[in-house]
Amino acid sequence: MPTQSETAERFLALHHGDSPLLIPNPWDAGSAKLLQSVGFAALATTSNGFAATHGRLDGTMTRDEAIANAAAIAAAVDLPVSADLENLYADSPAGCAETIRLAIDAGLAGCSIEDYTGDPENPLYDRSEAADRVAAAAEAAHSGPIPLVLTARAEGYLRGKPDLPDVIARLQAYSQAGADVLYAPVVTKLDELRELIASVDKPVNVLALPGVPTVAELAEIGVKRVSIGGAFAFVAYNALVEAGRELLDHGTYNFWNQAGPGSTAARSAFTT
Repeated sequence: MPTQSETAERFLALHHGDSPLLIPNPWDAGSAKLLQSVGFAALATTSNGFAATHGRLDGTMTRDEAIANAAAIAAAVDLPVSADLENLYADSPAGCAETIRLAIDAGLAGCSIEDYTGDPENPLYDRSEAADRVAAAAEAAHSGPIPLVLTARAEGYLRGKPDLPDVIARLQAYSQAGADVLYAPVVTKLDELRELIASVDKPVNVLALPGVPTVAELAEIGVKRVSIGGAFAFVAYNALVEAGRELLDHGTYNFWNQAGPGSTAARSAFTT
C-alpha cells in the first residue's frame, strides 16, 4: 500500500498529465467505493452532497463533520482523496492553517480553500486577505512530510460577482501564495476559460455544468482537472424521488430495473 505522502504526490502528478483528471465527488464511503470500482484515478468530496445526507443545505456542516466525512471516504478507497472544506471553516490565516493540519491527519491527499466569506452581504474576502489565507494554508500543506495538494478557489462567479479580471487576479495571487491547483467555479464559456488558463501558471480545475465545453474541448485549451460538485449525489437523490413517486402514484415496481444493477454493482465494489 502506498504511504499517504506517496498518494499525495501521485495526486499532484495527475494534474500534469496529457488529459484532464476526471475527479468525481462522492458523498460517503459507499459512493466512494462505487466510483473507485468504475475506474476513476482520484476522488474529491462534495460539501453540498454531504450536507444532503444529513437533510441539510450546503454551508451548514461543521468543520468536524466535514473532516470526519472526508476521513471516512479516504479510508474506504485506495485512491487520492481531496476534501471540499469550504473556506477552511476559518476567517483568520491561523485558523486556515489549523484546518489544513486536521485534513492531513484525516489521511487526505488534498483539499480546497474558498475565498467566500459565508456572508451573502459581503461574499468575498478582500483579495489581499484572501491571498494571506491561501499563503497560510499552503505553508501548512507543504511544510510537513505529507505534501497536501491545495486547491484555491475564486468564488466570484458562484457568488454573484462574475468579474473575470478580478477572478484572474485572485487566482494569480493564490498561485503566488502557494496554491497547487486553481479553480473558479461557474466559469463556463470557452473563451473565458481559455483566457483564464492562459493567465495563470498552475493547473486549473473546471466544474462540469450544463453548457460547459466537453472534456475533449477543455483538454484542447489546457484544463487539467474536471470535477462535478454535488451532481452525482443529486442524480442519486432524483432516482430515489422517482422510485418513490412510482410506488406511491402507480403501485408498480419498475424501479427494480435500476435497483437490481445497482445492487450488483454495490456488492462487487464493497467486496473488493
